Amino acid sequence: MNSIGEIKNYLKENLSSERYFHTLGVMEEAVELAKRYNIDIKKAEIAGLLHDNAKCMTKEDLRKFIDNHLPDMDKNELKNYKTLHAPVGAYFAKEKFKISDPEIISAIRWHTLGRVNMTTLEKIVFLADKIEKNTRDIEYRNQIIKILDENKGELGLNMALFMCFVETVKSLAERRLYICKTTIDVYNWLLESIEK
Repeated sequence: MNSIGEIKNYLKENLSSERYFHTLGVMEEAVELAKRYNIDIKKAEIAGLLHDNAKCMTKEDLRKFIDNHLPDMDKNELKNYKTLHAPVGAYFAKEKFKISDPEIISAIRWHTLGRVNMTTLEKIVFLADKIEKNTRDIEYRNQIIKILDENKGELGLNMALFMCFVETVKSLAERRLYICKTTIDVYNWLLESIEK
């Protein structure tokens, strides 16, 4: 596995300065959430740091890469280019950065769409991406933190994630963008989990 320093150097050279600043924020937020939920801090740090490693690739390059290296990817996912960096980034984490831990790879893979039955690490990286302090809206961040503070354990995480999915579905619908079936499935799964 590449060292944190080596990964940071690569990202600094291959991401825009704003994207790199966001990435450092996600890494820090993922570590804080890992402490809160008692999960492996190192895994959260690495997954947070690498979550957007393919973000600055062009839409065309992402599609070409997926066609060549990830031919079994769900075709519904290909309809929104904004999420394509996640599967490509997971592939890079494994091949380019020599990350062998499947939990880290999976957290990178699902940080945009989420998936039904997400692990705690996946939830943490997903949330960290939405609420990091460096580039995200502070009012939205405060709402999510309040949910986490008021609701303990997985329930709090699921309620916070549900709020994210409500906003995502609203935003996609308002912009008349394709809503992936996975997004709907996760929305319904989270709704059921918080209503139990």
